[in-house]
Amino acid sequence: MAVSRRQFLQGGALAAAGLALNGKPGEASVDAPQMRTKGLKVSTTICPFCAVGCGLIVHTKNGKIVNIEGDPDHPINQGSLCPKGGALFQVANNERRLQKVMYRAPRSDKWEEKSWDWALERIAKRMKETRDKTFKATEVNKKDKKEYVVNRTEGLAFLGGAGLDNEECYLWSKFGRAMGVANLEHQARL
Repeated sequence: MAVSRRQFLQGGALAAAGLALNGKPGEASVDAPQMRTKGLKVSTTICPFCAVGCGLIVHTKNGKIVNIEGDPDHPINQGSLCPKGGALFQVANNERRLQKVMYRAPRSDKWEEKSWDWALERIAKRMKETRDKTFKATEVNKKDKKEYVVNRTEGLAFLGGAGLDNEECYLWSKFGRAMGVANLEHQARL
């Protein structure tokens, strides 16, 4: 039996009208947002992954994040999220997320727990050593054979992230330029 397009639409309209007029009130589903987040503390924030600045609604219970979703009232994303923003809940609540400094020495197969002071001191020392080894004060131009002041290091690279606000990015780039870093980039451009 062949059903024409017109007959299919008429049958669908009759079925929808029958459901609408049956007189039974609809019941809220457990998946309804109002039921899922009832009684939770609500706060808004910005997604930290890229420079777009999508708005998020974060629901917490006893200080623990229990739900993250797009903010429908936010002018940028209007409630929608990209895959990274949609998976943000897994970043906040993950038993594999590191909470302390772990260090593995060269050619070792074991991780050691270290203090933050030890880690920051080691990072600063290694950055200074790398800068001193790779720093160029001058460079000769191949075309005109003249020597020019360049004051840069190509042994370091700085990559900023969207988790930083404008002021932090400004300070990060100023620090990088003061170190002579030539490879200064931001995650949002990559």
